[in-house]
Amino acid sequence: MYQRLQSPSQFHHLWIVLAIISDILLASCSTTPTTGAPTPVGTHVSPPTPTPHPAATSAPLPTPTSPSTARTIFLILMENHNWSDIKNSPSAPYINNTLLPMASYAEQYYNPPGIHPSEPNYLWLEAGTNFGIFNDAPPSANHQNTTHHLATLLDRAHISWKSYQEGISGAVCPLTNNGLYAPKHNPMVFFDDVTNTNDPNSAYCIVHVRPFPELATDLQKHTVARYNFITPNLCDDMHDTCAPLNDSVKQGDTWLVQRSPLAILSPVACSLMLQNQMDASRSMRWFSGNAGSIHEALLRTLQEIFGVTPLLGGATTAIDLRDLFKTFP
Repeated sequence: MYQRLQSPSQFHHLWIVLAIISDILLASCSTTPTTGAPTPVGTHVSPPTPTPHPAATSAPLPTPTSPSTARTIFLILMENHNWSDIKNSPSAPYINNTLLPMASYAEQYYNPPGIHPSEPNYLWLEAGTNFGIFNDAPPSANHQNTTHHLATLLDRAHISWKSYQEGISGAVCPLTNNGLYAPKHNPMVFFDDVTNTNDPNSAYCIVHVRPFPELATDLQKHTVARYNFITPNLCDDMHDTCAPLNDSVKQGDTWLVQRSPLAILSPVACSLMLQNQMDASRSMRWFSGNAGSIHEALLRTLQEIFGVTPLLGGATTAIDLRDLFKTFP
């Protein structure tokens, strides 16, 4: 991610978020009988001049009470590019020509001021706060003993979750940098109740934090978790520019073509079902009014979908992303 704060007129987009929320996805691409649920793919980007979201003053903030019918969420985090780098880019044909036409997306979902570099943002997505952290130090330095974070709330509610990380072995809890894997992009390993306080042999961590290639097997066996946090490696998530493509945007777009859940499953069937569930004309303009609120909005949305409480950190006062859905769970 960007290592320094930009001026207010230059807030940079920290990542592209592709969220597929579906029990339609598994129903249409497997033999599991399920009922339909809205299926968004959201692309979040930086605005030159933000405008307030109308719900900020007109809509009450709902409180999650019970899980929705959405069976599976895939949250795929990409890195380091403004919307202007992605929209209509010849380096991103899959995002522009396949994902966006079938989905809702937000054109003004931009990074908050001061929350740099990567790690504070990922922590905020998991817990609604960055815990005062403004660096990319490993869990050995920045681990947290709180149980107030999303993975633990899901676990307590008996809702399955996994963090799929490209470039890890799966034999240990991945607490340190290893090749193109970086724990700063894997927020769950910063929490003591997940890692048994930085224990590389933590059984709970090893079960839940898995090598990305296992996602294909889990999908094929219909054993995929309900919440799936997916991070490509530092080349495939657009963070670095790497050979042989030497084009960070194209690297990420190519990865999505080949390895996103839509690619792993039946692309034709899934794409048709996704398109039928989404209002593709709905391009929401989202205003991030305070530090962290982009992450809080997504976190609140996840908590409302799964029906888990208490609301975490800034998610308590955030406005959810229901505008991206035809109907919200």
